[in-house]
Amino acid sequence: QVQLVESGGGLVQAGGSLRLSCTVSGDTFSRYPMGWFRQYPGKEREFVATISRGGGETIYADSVKGRFTIARDNSKDTVYLQMNDLKAEDTAVYYCAAADRFISVHRETYKYWGQGTQVTVSS
Repeated sequence: QVQLVESGGGLVQAGGSLRLSCTVSGDTFSRYPMGWFRQYPGKEREFVATISRGGGETIYADSVKGRFTIARDNSKDTVYLQMNDLKAEDTAVYYCAAADRFISVHRETYKYWGQGTQVTVSS
């Protein structure tokens, strides 16, 4: 059974930084393109960033481009989301996910999900 566990969320002031981590177990991590999504209360989960199996291709939502960086370490079965210059509107629950086949911005193409980690940015 594939399991994803996020960590690194918390409370930070606007302009600050956080790094989220997501460790995968139960299967070969390098098989999966990985993504980060976030969810506001009462809203659907939205795409943040995604990275290919080998890490050579990344895609970002326009709202985070230039501020967030997705990376992965296949030797550690972990994907990261470095978040810089955080804004109040980045406050959300962040989820990592493993895609079924291809790098994708569509949440429907992700097969496995973590439990989420709260990020709160105070203004």
